[in-house]
Amino acid sequence: MTQGAGQGAARTTAAMPPFPGYATPAPGYAHAAPPPVQPAHEYPEYPEGYTPTARDLPVIGGPAAPQDVPTVELTPLSAPQPQQPLPSGPGPLYVVGDVHGYLDELHQALFEQGLIDEHGHWAAGNARLWFLGDFTDRGPDGVGVIDLVMRLSAEAAAAGGYCKALMGNHELLLIGAKRFADTPVNSGAGTASFQAAWLLNGGQRSDMERLEDHHLQWMARLDAIAEEDGHLLVHSDTTAYLEYGDSIEAVNDAITEALQRNDPDECWDLFRKFTKRFAFRDEEAGPMAVRELLHTYGGSRIVHGHSPIPYLLGEVGTEDADGEEGGAPRVDGPHLYADGLALAMDGGVTMAGKLLVVQLPLAG
Repeated sequence: MTQGAGQGAARTTAAMPPFPGYATPAPGYAHAAPPPVQPAHEYPEYPEGYTPTARDLPVIGGPAAPQDVPTVELTPLSAPQPQQPLPSGPGPLYVVGDVHGYLDELHQALFEQGLIDEHGHWAAGNARLWFLGDFTDRGPDGVGVIDLVMRLSAEAAAAGGYCKALMGNHELLLIGAKRFADTPVNSGAGTASFQAAWLLNGGQRSDMERLEDHHLQWMARLDAIAEEDGHLLVHSDTTAYLEYGDSIEAVNDAITEALQRNDPDECWDLFRKFTKRFAFRDEEAGPMAVRELLHTYGGSRIVHGHSPIPYLLGEVGTEDADGEEGGAPRVDGPHLYADGLALAMDGGVTMAGKLLVVQLPLAG
């Protein structure tokens, strides 16, 4: 695979130890037991004219005062060690497709790429990692996925790299379900609610119970679109981004501001538009749609999640690679299509496919 700028993340060939769900925090320090209370000393009588200042302080230097002898051998402090400089320049670029709450599979995929160590901590130095959205719903631990991404963002920054994430339609759905619950919204097909739509789309009640304000604030501030090394990164394979601005900054600002207004119908409209898919799949119209986005926002190739690769290939419900009807769709890697202008990254982990973590650019 062609390396990105800078040095690639170190690959680990050791077998991946099992992860008990999301990474457990390092154990805290054990606190030493307090020293036993010593009996009060019998101090000599104070000399004439001595006035204690606090709780009958003993006379220092009196005839019965103990000698000042250290009770332990003192160890001289060593000279401070100079900090190692952080790697200069951008590191290799990685992208992650839709996770949908499959935390163990995410750990495994990141570990195999050398991005985290066996304890789930950042191990990739100055590498750059982008998640394409849809962290929750359908899988067992969406909040655990969010917690991991937030933690890796801090750890990567400290190592000279970064870990960032885009807004997916399921982030919009979860924000709406938490904020508006059963508040009626105009769905275009009658009355609906975020709560009903969230449950219909695989919402996990355990995620809702564990969701906290800092999770919501983090999701609501995610960008919807970004450009890295000529790759235009989006979540959805739709042209709806064009309705929110003619630059990356304008689109991101418009969506953030819409969420800040906290209007259920406006948030529903956002969710509905970014749930659309397959804009790039048609043999003739697809490449044209991609070129319109690239011409507007920059880049030479779109990288997206959202639509599972088996759907794009029309393989769902057909024979699998072994010729057995009804088997899980086989996904070996991302799908390059639309005249080579679009790269699909949703490997269909929710349908027993594969959670994809890929270094860009792809090998030729």
